[in-house]
Amino acid sequence: MRILYVEDNAELRDTIAMLMEAPSRTIVACANAEQALDHEARQGPFDLVVTDVSLPGMSGTELSRTLLARDAQRRIVLCSGYALQGEEAQGPRVQVLHKPFDIEALEDLLDAVQAEVQGLDVA
Repeated sequence: MRILYVEDNAELRDTIAMLMEAPSRTIVACANAEQALDHEARQGPFDLVVTDVSLPGMSGTELSRTLLARDAQRRIVLCSGYALQGEEAQGPRVQVLHKPFDIEALEDLLDAVQAEVQGLDVA
């Protein structure tokens, strides 16, 4: 499974990207939404986009809307330390993960998405 992780805090980005690593996962981490869109343009759609909501420049919610405009079935996780109002309603596969989150919650979410991706690839 290919995961695009967007987080502007370098220390947090490195730590969470490392924690998301697994033999069956490839993580591409970037500091802002513009870099994320560049990676998507060069490498094609990722199986999952995990993005902080508060980013410099284009926000994580704006990134989500841009990606969903291209494909309404995109799998996106919005991470925020603030209460979000209806952001998960952006699409059927958009979820919110509230900061601070525990690693088990993140791992459970990644495992569920991976199972879904593998199921879709088999069909």
